[in-house]
Amino acid sequence: MSAQHTILVIDDDTSGRETLAEALDEYGYSVLSASNGTEGLAILDEKSVDLVITDLKMPDIDGLEVLKRIKVDHPDLVVVLITAYATINTAVAAIREGAYDYVMKPIDLRHLRPLLERALDTKALQVEVHDLKKRLDDKYGMENIIGRSRPMMDVFERIRQVAPTRSVVLITGDRGTGKELVANAIHNLSPRRNRPFVKVNCAAITETLLESELFGHEKGAFTGAYSARKGRFELADGGTLLLDEVSEMSLTTQVKLLLVLQELEFERVGGSVTVRVDVRVLASTNSDLDELVAQGLFRQDLLYRLKVVPIHLPPLRERTEDIPLLVQAFFKRYPESDDMAAREVTPAAMQLLMQYPWPGNIREVQNVVENMVISSAGPLLDVDDLPSDIRSAVPSGGDGTFPVGITMREIEERAIRETLASVGGNRRAAAKILGIGLRTLHRKIQDYGLERLRKPKDG
Repeated sequence: MSAQHTILVIDDDTSGRETLAEALDEYGYSVLSASNGTEGLAILDEKSVDLVITDLKMPDIDGLEVLKRIKVDHPDLVVVLITAYATINTAVAAIREGAYDYVMKPIDLRHLRPLLERALDTKALQVEVHDLKKRLDDKYGMENIIGRSRPMMDVFERIRQVAPTRSVVLITGDRGTGKELVANAIHNLSPRRNRPFVKVNCAAITETLLESELFGHEKGAFTGAYSARKGRFELADGGTLLLDEVSEMSLTTQVKLLLVLQELEFERVGGSVTVRVDVRVLASTNSDLDELVAQGLFRQDLLYRLKVVPIHLPPLRERTEDIPLLVQAFFKRYPESDDMAAREVTPAAMQLLMQYPWPGNIREVQNVVENMVISSAGPLLDVDDLPSDIRSAVPSGGDGTFPVGITMREIEERAIRETLASVGGNRRAAAKILGIGLRTLHRKIQDYGLERLRKPKDG
């Protein structure tokens, strides 16, 4: 178990630090060392560490201050304090600030080893509990993917079909359309739901580091490889790996990925031992991979491997009937007691929202709703509450637009009339599209004298 963990030792006493590092190395831990608190905190910003052992008395930053900063920036990191000046007050302060335990100098290594094992077991349990809670929050399903349009119904059906299988899935769509939500749903509905779900953004990692990030590396494989490290494929063993923005991968790394997809085995960077894994691969991109293949920027054989089951997410402009649902869903993120929490959008404002092309897709809807709620003066959001770029983006003239000088009452009456006409007079459907309650719609129909548009037996 210890070979899987990295421990950082922070101590200004060179002799004591080196002695402790040697002992931990013999126990099978990967060890990093720092001669003071500032250096130790800098290492934590760059390296993946499982546990920190820090001296209490140090010249620049003492151990308690190091502990406080760690708990702010790395709250799940396990910290053990070592001190030659232990008192009841020291112990209480250390535990209060979040230390797992503290040990006295000179360190009894026979006592330290089981303490570290217990601490790491505790961390593993915390991670497992956190992961379980996240899965429960996600409800193992597709509740976070919002839509009732025909294109989204097709996406839902595709997810249900492919989730129980081992097939590689390629998820495509514009930025902000919810590709990661689809990947989450596939994993959460699969037999691997209780195993790791690991994600890697290929666009966020430089080409020189991506291979190490995916496949891991051995100690000394390259400058800065101070210890062996598992890659994302190993971390996802038994579970699912999402390769986000897979189009950004270099041709060299694409070759290595292709071999892994074929054999499900690889060697770490700088290593010679073959590692076998059982991983279900999902990939996502907002690029046209066929076009990249034509340009020589993406391997066609890799595309065939990734595109076993394609799922395409339509842009929001192609499913405008889902916009009222999305707006209401984002409203629910604000508590009912919040004075800023608006709950309704006027028909005129909703009409403009549905006409806007939404280049940022769902993410942009979320940001716009938050902006409207914060800046609104009351619970009802109107055209004036819309961001100026949405108001100005709607073209002037032509169907679905409003001439200059038209009153707000006329805009609202027209929005209701045209929406009712588009759904054959079905009031329930019209109320959904307009984002208002059915009773509100009934009242406004009477106010504007639109009773003749009512479809018989539609209520």
